[in-house]
Amino acid sequence: MNSVTDQLNRKLLVPVHAERIVSLVPSLTELLFYLGLGDRVIGITKFCIHPQEWFRSKTRIGGTKKVDFDKINALKPDLIIGNKEENSRSDIEKLSLDYPVWMSDMENLKEVWSMIDLLGNLLGLKQKSTELVNLLKADFLSLSEFTHNKPSPEVAYFIWKNPLMVAAGNTFINTMLQKSGFVNVFGHLKRYPVISHDMIIEANPDIVLLSSEPFPFNESHVQDFKKILPDAKYEIIDGELFSWYGSRLLFSVDYIKKLRQKLLA
Repeated sequence: MNSVTDQLNRKLLVPVHAERIVSLVPSLTELLFYLGLGDRVIGITKFCIHPQEWFRSKTRIGGTKKVDFDKINALKPDLIIGNKEENSRSDIEKLSLDYPVWMSDMENLKEVWSMIDLLGNLLGLKQKSTELVNLLKADFLSLSEFTHNKPSPEVAYFIWKNPLMVAAGNTFINTMLQKSGFVNVFGHLKRYPVISHDMIIEANPDIVLLSSEPFPFNESHVQDFKKILPDAKYEIIDGELFSWYGSRLLFSVDYIKKLRQKLLA
């Protein structure tokens, strides 16, 4: 067994070569696939939709907020991978009584790079994880150069409809908005606050971004928002590319560049 430290600074003992891994985090499930874990991953959540071949073939152990303990116990995992934001504390505490549970916690890109490096070391895939970090760093450097000295429109990023909720400060989404050259009008608030119509009117963003997840906003919802902010621009965006930390970030920079070009045309 190896003694390792996760991103919550918890020390735990994990197998030198974990072969029965359960992932409780959709974005990290996709990362494990990218790193080449293959049959070493035996359980995922019902929200782990990428890659499709794993979604179809791996055992699903419930959701991110409510796991099925019986299914996990039947799998006899030797490592469970979770996330502070996405998984419930009570589930993680209960699982930690019987299994090594490695927890991630990320609000910015530096912490994402660290997470990928730590997982690479943990799983014996250091070369592959280092290559991925280097690719992502180069991508986001190009994004920084792309947005340099360009307009910084004020945006509101909505994640839920009833009640209306936005991504505010102290979130990975807020970091992604900043890297994209946007100013989050609710960045002074914390986490995912409920927002009133009056708050939206007062903030008066130039652009309203309606995320495809966790609430599946679509064009039919735009008219409701236009009643509140008739002069703003509206865009339905791919929420995965703003909120999934891991290998999906390989698609984010190109998407963001095209999004900026569309919105600022």
